[in-house]
Amino acid sequence: MKTSNYVLILDYGSQYTQLIARRVREARVYSEIHPFDRGLEVARRNRPGAIILSGGPASIYKERSPRLDPELIEMQVPLLGICYGLQAIAHTLGGVVQAAPEREYGRAALTGIRPDSVLLQGITEGAQVWMSHGDKVVRLPEKFRISASTSDAEAAAFESEDQRITGVQFHPEVAHTPQGATVIRNFLFRIAQLKPDWTMASFIDSTVLEVRERVGQDRVVAALSGGVDSSVMVALLHRAIGDQLHPVFVNNGLLRKNEAAEVLGAFQKLGIKLDYVDASRRFLQKLAGVTDPEQKRKIIGEEFIRVFEEEAERIPRVKFLAQGTLYPDVIESVSAKGGPSSTIKSHHNVGGLPETMRLELIEPLRELFKDEVRELGAQLGLPDEIVWRHPFPGPGLAVRILGEVNEEKIAVLQEADAIAMSEIRIAGLYRGIWQAFVVLLPVQSVGVMGDERTYEYVAALRAVDARDGMTADWSRIPHEVLSRISNRIINEVRGINRVVYDISSKPPSTIEWE
Repeated sequence: MKTSNYVLILDYGSQYTQLIARRVREARVYSEIHPFDRGLEVARRNRPGAIILSGGPASIYKERSPRLDPELIEMQVPLLGICYGLQAIAHTLGGVVQAAPEREYGRAALTGIRPDSVLLQGITEGAQVWMSHGDKVVRLPEKFRISASTSDAEAAAFESEDQRITGVQFHPEVAHTPQGATVIRNFLFRIAQLKPDWTMASFIDSTVLEVRERVGQDRVVAALSGGVDSSVMVALLHRAIGDQLHPVFVNNGLLRKNEAAEVLGAFQKLGIKLDYVDASRRFLQKLAGVTDPEQKRKIIGEEFIRVFEEEAERIPRVKFLAQGTLYPDVIESVSAKGGPSSTIKSHHNVGGLPETMRLELIEPLRELFKDEVRELGAQLGLPDEIVWRHPFPGPGLAVRILGEVNEEKIAVLQEADAIAMSEIRIAGLYRGIWQAFVVLLPVQSVGVMGDERTYEYVAALRAVDARDGMTADWSRIPHEVLSRISNRIINEVRGINRVVYDISSKPPSTIEWE
């Protein structure tokens, strides 16, 4: 994949960096994110067809702020700077960046668009763009010109005279810039002259070859949860190495209702043999008395690895552990490949891994987003009930039970969640919702049932719409469906007397509550 027909994205600390990669992928061009201070090293090793500089929270004119290596410009690779990236280009080439009198945040209108700007070809005058900056370019570098402005930023977009180096102060990668995809495509295809040749078929072919070369004659133990990610991972690795793969399905006692039986049945139909381990009591003992969500994730991550290592000892020549880690997992747990973006939370299979492991990791989906994984699963022949299953966190119900986890709470949550999913499916809404689930809150409220006072748990229903899980908005489930879900949970699940609906978006909230 590392040919001249790929885009190198340098991370300067923006929470939107992964969205840049996503939009480039949507245009069928392969992209990789690397920290800004490794940009020159990566570009020399695998000369990219184009480079994009992300936004970031720093001020380029301050000491120790992230900088742009001038040698990257000297490589003559087409360059697009976004927000901080634009300011880094200007500063590096002799322009001036200063603090703006007022921060420009939110929607703005793009005006004064140069008709001969290749980057802004097809962008309409007055087009809405999304701004998020406190500094601005007040003097351009030599041989640069302004391509467009907003009311608060004269240099809302600029370009070199040959239009090889371009920059935008706004964020074309976010949904709040409706014509942003056009800007990115103009850069990829009109300026950088790249080809849209990155497909799931090419990903399958290259990954199969890479896995076979790395594994050789050794064996791989795979962590299977039954969710979309791990299921697709197992199917892909099975295609690559066949019986050298040993998928282990660990029941940690934190699965959804009847999930273990459903997973075993699905893979039996696919002809893939699973090693089933019921470790539920072991996990629950480790979680006893634990309330901190990060500690829960790390305990579960540690215990998963230990279970897999124990299983691996029974299999000759096992050298690798395979996981279904995705790009959003990596980005939220640790800054992508070591860059400056902030950690949001640890995922059990990324930030929650123990420091010492006897097995080497194989993560074939590590650079993919969720919708790409679904497309991959379909091409691998997985059934719809697996491909379109809603995302489920690796730590399972442990992070959907706020506070301490025990068998009683798990049973209550399993029943409530099963009812909610049943009603959502009956209403024909399941496929259209990105993710839906029930959370058991560490709150008890007074109720009246059968003329008697109750004091029971509160359940929260969470349902979101998203394209890739990096941003999300709450789903507008019809009131009559919400009513049926609430009535059934309160009437049928002993231990819950109140149901609430979460109407928070991501950001500022995350999709999962913990």
